[in-house]
Amino acid sequence: MKSPCIAVCKNNHGICSGCLRTMEEITGWRYLPETEQISKINQIRAIDSTHTCPNCGENSFCEISAGKERCWCFDIEKRDLSSTARSGVCLCRKCLSSLPIE
Repeated sequence: MKSPCIAVCKNNHGICSGCLRTMEEITGWRYLPETEQISKINQIRAIDSTHTCPNCGENSFCEISAGKERCWCFDIEKRDLSSTARSGVCLCRKCLSSLPIE
């Protein structure tokens, strides 16, 4: 089974600070077909991207921008975005997970 796990697991208010998966992604991981696991790994690592993170300038993936109705960031606790650039574009997983809880 493919996995982005790097064995430094810590639940950071709904997102793993090691692999940057949400708790929902982690618990449902073993039920995903391998093709979906690979796709999700590519999204998490921003190999597949929909935009550039306005905070760090790295590639990022937003499921809504990719045409889905729901994004991974809906599954984590709300973050305080007051210190970030307000461009209307989503932050990457790393930047969003580093922000304080709202």
